[in-house]
Amino acid sequence: MNTDPISDYLTRMRNAIRANHKVVEIPTSKTKREITKILFEKGYILNYKFVDDVHPGMIKIALKYHPTSKLSAITELKRVSRPGLRKYVGVEEMPSVMNGLGIAIVSTSHGMMTDKEAKAQKVGGEVLCYIS
Repeated sequence: MNTDPISDYLTRMRNAIRANHKVVEIPTSKTKREITKILFEKGYILNYKFVDDVHPGMIKIALKYHPTSKLSAITELKRVSRPGLRKYVGVEEMPSVMNGLGIAIVSTSHGMMTDKEAKAQKVGGEVLCYIS
């Protein structure tokens, strides 16, 4: 039993990147699907596929690496808000990851979005993780 599925998601991604895997499979949930979509839109992963015909459903994520140096597009995945200590911020206190080079994924009342999108829509929420 997993008590923090988002931490599990980030850890599986981190481990796959360190092992230079091309694809990582992660059990699915609605939150994980939204995080995956954001990572794809922002260019941190190559592609993804939701596989719903197995139980539990899976997310197959193709990781992105630099063609010559083999460095990953993702350098750091950090969990911010966790079950034991939730981290909520207003639009004024919205974090900036690596002075705007990275993203913070925020769960808001308008759905899951990046820190920049939350600032633009003037909404706060729970900061789930930092990605750079």
